[in-house]
Amino acid sequence: MTSTPSRFRSRRMTMPLVALLAVLLVAAGMASPAQARSARSKPGKTTTAPPAPTVPRSWGIAAPGLPQDASALNAVTQVLGQSPDRVMWYDAWSNGTTFPAAAAQTFAASGSTVEVTWEPWDPAAGLNQPAYADARIADGAFDAYLKGYAASVKAYGRPVVLRFGHEMNGQWYPWSVGVNGNTAAGYVAAFRHVHDVFVAQGVTNVTWAWTPNVPSSGSSTLAAAYPGDAYVDQVGLDGYNWGTTGTGTTWQSFATIFGAGLTQLRALTAKPIWLGEVASTEKGGDKATWIRDMFSTLAAHPEIAGFTWFDFNKETDWRIDSSTGSASAFRTGLATY
Repeated sequence: MTSTPSRFRSRRMTMPLVALLAVLLVAAGMASPAQARSARSKPGKTTTAPPAPTVPRSWGIAAPGLPQDASALNAVTQVLGQSPDRVMWYDAWSNGTTFPAAAAQTFAASGSTVEVTWEPWDPAAGLNQPAYADARIADGAFDAYLKGYAASVKAYGRPVVLRFGHEMNGQWYPWSVGVNGNTAAGYVAAFRHVHDVFVAQGVTNVTWAWTPNVPSSGSSTLAAAYPGDAYVDQVGLDGYNWGTTGTGTTWQSFATIFGAGLTQLRALTAKPIWLGEVASTEKGGDKATWIRDMFSTLAAHPEIAGFTWFDFNKETDWRIDSSTGSASAFRTGLATY
């Protein structure tokens, strides 16, 4: 059984060309982090501005039912006329299951890299879950589970993106900074511990993704919760246009939602950027125009290697095909992305 996320909220880089190729390939699921590290160790001439991407940029979808039930994913890919480069699902630690290799193989066969948003909690138990506090993770309380999961990922063999403890800078998950006694340092320790368990198990096919929420009033700072370049292969942000769906929420452009956070990320690290969750409501504005604006903004930011659309009808209808206009805008955007 998988879980879906609860939602209570609404520079450029200068590096050798070979290094840019390496990090973009990792973000697209076309090379392992180990291959990228090897490439980054080679000397090369630096440039004063980032070159245009030399591989097609990528996009992904998170959809209900995954990984076992792909009917919602298949429906939207039929609307779009193509499969995503990345398929993402949510897996709560309370499930106690290992990596679903058989299901993942079906997505890999269609050319999609799989990503797991790995959530240390029980989705049915609410916010206050001290059993899943960051300090307990760092102290090894879940090591038996971690080792079993690591072994199954290793046996799968293909690239896997693991997005552990996303949106840690908010306060709506048990692993969040400021919840259950967690601190930014405690989150960093937990992330590093999970990473190190996989390394000790000889797992080399994981891209480690660190994805805070877009900064907002009351959120903790990104820098304090960053595990460090030695532990992270890909960074990102989760951000939504909530429109007028809730009290105090307003229609916001893609650039407005992500702009400040992207600036902070680039000041923090030169790791490749993949936007972990992106979507817009229909309420309060024109979603088709919002999507067109998204693709235009992405075109102006080649440092963003990809994005994953949250294709759920949940708090509002986030789906790509919530209207014929939004679906058409998305298809058109993908054609030149």
